[in-house]
Amino acid sequence: MKRFFIIIILLFTFCTKLFAQNNDLALARLYAQNGEQQKALDIYLKLYKQDNEGYYQQYLNALLAGKKFDEAESITRKMIRKHPGAYEYNIALGTVYTQQGSIDKADVIYAGLIKNLPADQNEISAIASQFYQNANVEYAVKIFLQGRKLLHNDALFSFELINLYRYKRDKGGLTEEYLNFLPSNPSFLNQAESMLATVYEGAPDYDILKFALLKRIQKDPQQLIYVNLLTWQYLQQKDFGQALNQAIALSRRQNDDGGSIYELCSTLSANEAYDEAIRGYEYVIAKGKDNPNYVSAKIELINTKNLKVTSGKYTQADLLSLEQDYLNLLNEFGRNRSTVFAMQKLASLQAFKLHKLKDAEALLESAVSIPDVRPTLLASCKLDLGDIYLLNNQPWDATLLYSQVEKDNPNTAVGQDALLRNAKLAYYTGDFNWSRRQLDILKAATTQLIANDALNLSLLISDNLAIDSAGTALKMYARADLLIFAEQTDKAVLTLDSIPKKYPGTLEADVLMAKTKILLQQKQYPEAVALLKQIAESHPDDLWADDAVFMLGDLYETKLNNPTMAQTYYQKIIADYPGSLWLNDARKRFRALRGDKNDAS
Repeated sequence: MKRFFIIIILLFTFCTKLFAQNNDLALARLYAQNGEQQKALDIYLKLYKQDNEGYYQQYLNALLAGKKFDEAESITRKMIRKHPGAYEYNIALGTVYTQQGSIDKADVIYAGLIKNLPADQNEISAIASQFYQNANVEYAVKIFLQGRKLLHNDALFSFELINLYRYKRDKGGLTEEYLNFLPSNPSFLNQAESMLATVYEGAPDYDILKFALLKRIQKDPQQLIYVNLLTWQYLQQKDFGQALNQAIALSRRQNDDGGSIYELCSTLSANEAYDEAIRGYEYVIAKGKDNPNYVSAKIELINTKNLKVTSGKYTQADLLSLEQDYLNLLNEFGRNRSTVFAMQKLASLQAFKLHKLKDAEALLESAVSIPDVRPTLLASCKLDLGDIYLLNNQPWDATLLYSQVEKDNPNTAVGQDALLRNAKLAYYTGDFNWSRRQLDILKAATTQLIANDALNLSLLISDNLAIDSAGTALKMYARADLLIFAEQTDKAVLTLDSIPKKYPGTLEADVLMAKTKILLQQKQYPEAVALLKQIAESHPDDLWADDAVFMLGDLYETKLNNPTMAQTYYQKIIADYPGSLWLNDARKRFRALRGDKNDAS
């Protein structure tokens, strides 16, 4: 019993002492935070005297913070004498010298550590880790490199060195380390590409990688990982032709099915490198009908040609050639549920580019009658067919189709799109009041683009009917809008130019926006910018003003490669148009361009 009480008393004494030390430690930290360094130092000294090893680090940090380097050196030397084999105290002494400005003394100590490094992988890692914790990344790297030599294994410590080079933003070290690491660890290629992309700052960095890869490929041509990385490098530099050349060379060497080329073509097309994507798809198709990617490549080849033709200036011959490509595809694979998508694209080409409205109408009527077509694709084809009925002066047939899609797809984006098209049809045909009632429903649409279009069109109708209840000028403008939709731009411009002559001072900003839409269709971005600036500067209170400002930001960001100007216009939306439907998008894009890590805040 007596022994039990002694144990209880000892435990109580120990806990009391520990509690008091914890209180002292908290108080010292509080003093330090409040700038009362001497009071904090006094407490740390007291604790250090009670337990040298337990409170050495806290006391050392306090001494260094107070620039008391002599005392810091003294206590560290005592710990070295007490523990002569403990490397952490030698590293701590080097830290004291470094902060004191005696870099040479620190280097002598660190050189000694490197010279006497133990031939033990775990010990080497622990010593390097200690350097890293003391914010000495340079010597952490040197320890790992020396460890490799000591253990005669250049593959050791790769992960550690990769992370240290990334932390240092040492582009050369990171590049070489990955080039050494990847041949035996090809599954880390994507990680390497992602990390290099975060460290590299421009073309010179990618050029260094390119030359290093070409040198290694020449030395070891069988190492395919280098070819893959070189392809990625060319993509980053937007040298799409060379990227495709490398990928095709690798595909031929491996005699594969061209699957990697097929995937690469998608990237090329997304970057508007249409000629290269076309060449890649043709390579896959040339492998024959038995190739698993044959059908997909043939379809994507035509889609890419479509994008190429419709993305820039083209000739009538280009359009007719593309039409024939689609017809050949449908002749080869038939007109069925698997080729409805091609029928839809061909109809769009015929209606809006070739203006073969009857051919497009017949083709889409055939497409929507095919059984078991995916519901979303079927709805899309019906909406397109409704558009063609509208252009073909069959508004009643158009509204029936739009209404059918809306009824079949309630409370969905497709259904709301159908309602918007119905409202636009009424606007085009001069039934403004009915159109406005439908548009007011769509102001709360779940899709921002639909909501924004509905709001703008509703305000356009309301503003102009308030001035002229008959809407005579608005009817002329609506006809021009329909001609723009039909891509009959010459007729549209003539109609728009007639409005200020017949109705001076009417629809000024609206005419400018309509002409902007035409210029955007024709990819004439600088000319579109000039008109948008005219709207923003001369009509800052017009309903199109915030749209014009946001469009300027978008054009500068995505088409004209001027992020500084893009930021200016996004910031203008935030500052001048806080009620704009573009506000959230403008804020996100502004923060992204500014480089904010979290654009959701």
